[in-house]
Amino acid sequence: MQAATPVQPSQSVASTFWRFAIPSIVAMLVSGLYQIIDGFFVGHFVGAHGLASINMAIPLLGLIMGFGLLVGMGGGSVLSKYRGEKNLAATQATLVTALFLIILIGLLATIVFIAFGKSLLNIQGATGVTLEMSWGYVQIMSFGALISIGASAMPMLVRNDDSPNLATVFIIVGALTNIVLDYVFLGHLDMGLKGAAIATLIAQLATCVLCLRYFTSAKAKTKLTIKQLDKTIAIRIVQLGASNLVMFIYFSFVMAFHNMQFMAYGDTTQLAAFAIVGYLASCYYFFAEGLVSGLQPPVSYYLGAKQYKRIIETVKLAFSVTVGSGIALVILFNIVPELFISIFTTGNDALLEASKNGIRLHLMALFLDGFLFMASIYFVAVGKSGQALFVSVGNMLIQFPFLFILPKYLGIDGVWLAVPLSNITFALIVLPMLLINLKGLMKMHRQQNNTDGGVAVCQ
Repeated sequence: MQAATPVQPSQSVASTFWRFAIPSIVAMLVSGLYQIIDGFFVGHFVGAHGLASINMAIPLLGLIMGFGLLVGMGGGSVLSKYRGEKNLAATQATLVTALFLIILIGLLATIVFIAFGKSLLNIQGATGVTLEMSWGYVQIMSFGALISIGASAMPMLVRNDDSPNLATVFIIVGALTNIVLDYVFLGHLDMGLKGAAIATLIAQLATCVLCLRYFTSAKAKTKLTIKQLDKTIAIRIVQLGASNLVMFIYFSFVMAFHNMQFMAYGDTTQLAAFAIVGYLASCYYFFAEGLVSGLQPPVSYYLGAKQYKRIIETVKLAFSVTVGSGIALVILFNIVPELFISIFTTGNDALLEASKNGIRLHLMALFLDGFLFMASIYFVAVGKSGQALFVSVGNMLIQFPFLFILPKYLGIDGVWLAVPLSNITFALIVLPMLLINLKGLMKMHRQQNNTDGGVAVCQ
């Protein structure tokens, strides 16, 4: 028995891309609702202090999500490549190995976050009520780290098993569960941030159970079987997924440093405004990440099948949609900022003005975040783990000089401007890297055509 192929020869590049991208976009947007819904309920039922507190916890949650993407993107890339090669035994070994990594990393994450979580909140400047709220939230999420990592990774494995629609359904079930429980725990039982954490973990557990059930069902192309772990595959998963982990390490460090700077040059209101602007930005982040995640399965498959021109065409399509949608969203945010801010707060004029300033400055180059997401995932998809890691690490390192220097001269506006200005600088480095790699693929495509009976030459 051979593994089914995710791409049919008669399918166009665009139809293949959107077949994976649309479910992936929906899945990421729905997954992002976990954060946005928490922000909505916290903003309206807990207030500005609640928004500031949950923003202190986000760096630690980012690390947990990063571990999930380490296994999900790395394991998914390996799974797709073996499916392109029609190697069923290797796909089954990849699935078992990926699930083992989820368990191992989840248990280690719980130990580390319980031991050091409160200290990490203190470093960001959390004190008093803010510290109490943040630590209550982090404690619960730390004990459920295994669940959170599984909920991030397993739908990606389902998607790469040629079931993108089911992966999306599983995430939607989790998100809807989270909405209902947030409403009950925060709106009716007044459980605060602890209630939000409990609601999130229950919802994520539902997603994990559905994914496990899938891999034991008749619908799975890659069945979950009792197989010995493959150390080589485990290393490859970590290599290919490392850039995604580093990307979220970058996100967590930058978020934590932002929190420190907002507290140093501003106050709790500025930090709450940063939380609101972050929720708005995450709408694009999750869309862009879902879009470019849809790039990974077909590109990895095309690589295994040596269809290099299709890789180039897929990247061009992903680039135009990712960057174009980002520009459109920046314009929309600036036209009606009050409309978007009112989703998270009403009746607080100081918070409204701080949030409007943040939208104008912090989000002006939002579309470049999407481009950098795309570049990192593209390099993962073609097996260039070194380049993918460079994009993620470079994006992390370049943030800090801007965050450290700009506020000294521009005050609070310097904190808001650090990300867009550093993104512009780094994009000028990454774009040539991407173009050089694509040029190499085009050269391989031409050589391949010349070798295949001289057909390309005759035409």
